[in-house]
Amino acid sequence: MIIAALSFLIIGSYKGIIRHTGTRDVFNVFIGVTIFSITIGFIVVVNQLFRINTNFTIPKSIILIHYLVSVFVLIISRYVFKAFYEVISTELNTVTNALIYGAGDSGIITYGALNRERKENYQILGFIDDDKNKVNKKIDRIKIYDFSKINKEFIEKNEINEVIISIQKIKPSRLLEITDKLLALNLKVKIVPPLSKWIEGDLQANQIKQINIEDLLDRAPIIIDNPIVQREVNDKVILVSGAAGSIGSEISRQLSLYTCKLIVLIDQAESPLYDLQQELIQNGVTNFVAIVSDVRDRHKMSRIFKKYKPQRVFHAAAYKHVPLMEKSPYEAIKVNVFGTKNLVDLSVENDIERFVMVSTDKAVNPTNVMGASKRIAELYISCVSKLSKKTKFTTTRFGNVLGSNGSVIPLFKRQIENGGPLTVTHKEITRYFMTIPEACSLVLEAGTMGKGGEIYIFDMGKSVKIFEIAKRMIYLSGLRYPEDIDIKITGLRPGEKLYEELLADGENTIKTYHEKIMIAKTQKLDDSIVKVKIDDLSLNFNKLNNSDLVKLMKELLPEYVSNNSEFEKLDKVSV
Repeated sequence: MIIAALSFLIIGSYKGIIRHTGTRDVFNVFIGVTIFSITIGFIVVVNQLFRINTNFTIPKSIILIHYLVSVFVLIISRYVFKAFYEVISTELNTVTNALIYGAGDSGIITYGALNRERKENYQILGFIDDDKNKVNKKIDRIKIYDFSKINKEFIEKNEINEVIISIQKIKPSRLLEITDKLLALNLKVKIVPPLSKWIEGDLQANQIKQINIEDLLDRAPIIIDNPIVQREVNDKVILVSGAAGSIGSEISRQLSLYTCKLIVLIDQAESPLYDLQQELIQNGVTNFVAIVSDVRDRHKMSRIFKKYKPQRVFHAAAYKHVPLMEKSPYEAIKVNVFGTKNLVDLSVENDIERFVMVSTDKAVNPTNVMGASKRIAELYISCVSKLSKKTKFTTTRFGNVLGSNGSVIPLFKRQIENGGPLTVTHKEITRYFMTIPEACSLVLEAGTMGKGGEIYIFDMGKSVKIFEIAKRMIYLSGLRYPEDIDIKITGLRPGEKLYEELLADGENTIKTYHEKIMIAKTQKLDDSIVKVKIDDLSLNFNKLNNSDLVKLMKELLPEYVSNNSEFEKLDKVSV
């Protein structure tokens, strides 16, 4: 008894919680019994050799039988107690009947994680898989079904509550197809996170989250730690304007992962800039400085350029809300045109290596003040780029980003929380979507390309109907449309398009080495005339009212035709 107690004390098997018995506990029991049996055998052999006590002996067969029985009984008893505990706890708590979509390695690991979970009791009644070779086979006595067999009758018969999608490499289009069918069956749909997000390579049940609209619109994973970008930004001083905004803050976060000499963060919004500053400090980033400043203030920006001597500029500062800018052309021009002009001119004066501007698809054939102001900024950069000998200028153009400030997804979430209705401006309105990290990663990479003067557009995938997004978000919230929450059509807002474009009339694309980045082959412009008109706008800016400002913008941009706006009358006059 003393030897047995010492053996298990040394191994520490007594520390294991029986209801959480696993392979490690089984191994500890095996080692403990083995140490005990070897010790007894050694004592018996020594006693026989040296005849210490002739009356003491244990047959070797008894030691072997004791060893085998002890291992068997101690291990089986643990699993019996574990199973008994699970039966009792399951009967006391509500059981969730679920299916796991995916009978591969990820699905099996998910099954194991759910079996270990005690807070929520899952009863896995089946696997679903698209592989016909797996259908009707079993995993741990649980049948694998074909997805076509999952219908209303099957769900009601088996009282299924939810489906957990556990496929590591699944196309967004297929995920959307699966989710739409499951939501139509009034099932909760959850998804297992990518392998990279598992805790120390092990999946925990609490990591399995309800699927959301971002998962359905998401795109292929991106590589943040990009060696091409690394080569261009390491040991460099980088200035980011609009650093506290959705795009600017993510550019700043991604830059912080490289070994930049210094990151200069500029924004006029004090509180969001403070939040970003604290986030970076908490993440251990020290090679940055946050400055409250405004790109409209040329004198202050000049002092910043002189003091920190940036080598690269990422210009993300802009006013972007279409309806607000339609009412405030003065502010749109002052920030989007002249703020850009200030940074472009200072970049040339200070021999900056590379200037990268974040533009928008709304600059293409603009129908609103905001888009027109960004297009004028693009034109100014194009003009200066041709005259610049040292500074390379790059413009990046892309559509909506998921979850950005003021975008449709956060708006719909708030409206659902408030009980609805969800507001959509037109039933047929469509938009391109891209995740913020992907957009910013492509901005950083595009900033390493070309000889200067190029406009880079990103592969945004297929455009998506906003009305369909609204419906899916209602279903994903466990509600029904229109019974629980309705969708209200409010009509197009001033300056709003039904469809966004990435290329203007007369533009086409040239491929780059990156499959998601293309060069917009733009029309030839008379740079001297364009630059003179922008300079003229700059000189007379403070003397003009909104109507006169927009009239000048339209003279600069013949393709600018207002839509659902008070400035439509200016188009009629020009005709």
